[in-house]
Amino acid sequence: MTFLQPFLLWGLPLVLVPVIIHLINRLRHKPQPWAAMMFLLQATRASTSHAKLRQWLVLLFRTLAVLALVLFIARPLAGGWLGWTLSPAPDVIVIVLDRSASMESRLAGQTVTKREQAVKLLAEAAREFQDKSHLVLLDSATRIPQQLANAKSLLEPTLTGPTDTAADLPTLLQLAHNWLVENRAGAAELWLASDLQRSNWLPDDERWKAVTAQLGKLPQGIRVRLLAFDDDREPNTSATLGEVFRRARPDGAELNLALDLARNAPAGSSPARFPLALTLNGVKSQTELDMDGAALRWRHKVDLGAAKGLGWGALELPADANARDNAAYFVFGSDSALRATVISDQPALIRNAQLAALSPATRQPAEFLTPAAFAERTGSDATLLIWHAPLPDAAGEKRLRSFVEEGGAVVFLPPGRVDTGKFLGFGWADSQPASADKPFKIAKWEEQEGPLAKTDEGLSLPLAELEITRRAAITGEATALASFADGTPLLTRRALGRGQFFFLATLPHDDWSTLGDGPVLVPMLQRLLQLGARRLNQETMAACGELSALDRAKQWTSADGTIGKSILLNAGVYRAGERLLAVNRPSAEDDRAVLEPAAAKQLLGNLPLQLLQERTARSDALQGEIWRIFLIGMLAFLFLEAWLVLPNKKPATDDPLGATARTLVDVA
Repeated sequence: MTFLQPFLLWGLPLVLVPVIIHLINRLRHKPQPWAAMMFLLQATRASTSHAKLRQWLVLLFRTLAVLALVLFIARPLAGGWLGWTLSPAPDVIVIVLDRSASMESRLAGQTVTKREQAVKLLAEAAREFQDKSHLVLLDSATRIPQQLANAKSLLEPTLTGPTDTAADLPTLLQLAHNWLVENRAGAAELWLASDLQRSNWLPDDERWKAVTAQLGKLPQGIRVRLLAFDDDREPNTSATLGEVFRRARPDGAELNLALDLARNAPAGSSPARFPLALTLNGVKSQTELDMDGAALRWRHKVDLGAAKGLGWGALELPADANARDNAAYFVFGSDSALRATVISDQPALIRNAQLAALSPATRQPAEFLTPAAFAERTGSDATLLIWHAPLPDAAGEKRLRSFVEEGGAVVFLPPGRVDTGKFLGFGWADSQPASADKPFKIAKWEEQEGPLAKTDEGLSLPLAELEITRRAAITGEATALASFADGTPLLTRRALGRGQFFFLATLPHDDWSTLGDGPVLVPMLQRLLQLGARRLNQETMAACGELSALDRAKQWTSADGTIGKSILLNAGVYRAGERLLAVNRPSAEDDRAVLEPAAAKQLLGNLPLQLLQERTARSDALQGEIWRIFLIGMLAFLFLEAWLVLPNKKPATDDPLGATARTLVDVA
């Protein structure tokens, strides 16, 4: 049994109050021996025993009444049929089910997934209400409220089966509110089942305040039951496609692949070795991977020879705790034309970056534009933007944001003067020079993935050899990919849509650092060029559940011939006429961060909430309030206590001896 107001259990010592009062009352009547009356007491011993029993019962019922009162105020919850059947049946139960890819993780020590267990528990609980309440299913994949004929309908795979999509909890709650209003529902309950993944709950989204306020203002009243699967202890490795581009060679072409692997193995665990399957145009091959640590970027080159035209493929890991994050799909076409554009109002300071970001195909330096010229341009075929100027105004920020969301990469360099502007909350502090004999040194950087990762041969970039004589502090919260010895970040990264943007704290110029020498700058910018290639692949890559209206209207079939796969729900490669489209789970599903249950409660505001953290495969876990039992019990104890203390209404007798004895017994 759990409690919604557990702090009130501190009032349990109050059950001793009736006992204390009874003991104090006994002290008021001290017995006085009287030899002449001893025979009277002996004559009424039977009456004395009966009176003491009644006093003990009165004391017991008073104590139980106080105990029931404390438990009633603490609002206890009970699991299984007891908790759910004792709660009154609402007019409507809206079941909000998280069907995101992360819900396909297995429960600790079990063979069932979080989604499967959630569906099972919800179906069992709904069975008790199906004859009294309207059941409505609202799942995260379709986002369409569907009325259910009975609780058994929840077990239909077409309604609650696995998907490769993401969830958006604020949107789901808004849709639930809209349905309740449009259908003029009576008293309602929301049953939420989710793994509390932050990327699905979006705790920083301003919509939470609005939607919880709307639900709280519903005249019929609403209660929320949250079934949370926030445990993620099963070993699991996920695969995400980092890069895919086709590059021309003198003897043909090659396909460059980068696969990002992440696992949740505990610190100090032994290296993992597992097979990786590569499918290319339907032909499968296999290689062995060794993974030491929590993350790995695996690079691979495939010789395409003289083959031309579109192609498709997949990279797949063996089965583990989550089958939905083991595969990454891709489509490739003509050679990717990687281009960079430098935006600066001080070209002399940025010349080294312009040369380092040359196009791999044309061997030409990056294009140079002034901020004014960039603002006038209507479009761009670049994959990387290098911004060396005061941070843009609102119109410029909107344009850069769109560029990143499409899959491009942007790196911001300090403008070399005071800049109070912001880009999505990030900006620059005043520049800081190093002492004459002690330049700033780089102490650590991310070598497993990103623009500063090790080379394909396993060699580290020489960041430790850089000498930085001037730096500008980066403001805003982001992931630090490299840091100085004092902890100040050198390079930060933030994901946005399908792309990423970076802030670099120094310039590749002699007045600032030795970064312009090349051993670090060239590989870093060339990798950012490749990272931004996602922007060129918009026609061949999409996130599951995020297709455009135009693509949704097309007739898609699975490229590998699998029957029954839906492009709206399942990752894979699909074909519509001559077009190929690779669909992967949304990148947000790779964010393993989970909300604390207390944070989830806070997001739901003042809505009446019952929370259950489900971490096993128990079938009786769902809980309901049973405070009514304790309220009824308290009233019953008070009634019995009152009945016992009623005075006897026996008729008077002519036995003065018996009356005297009873009086003495009562006094005693």
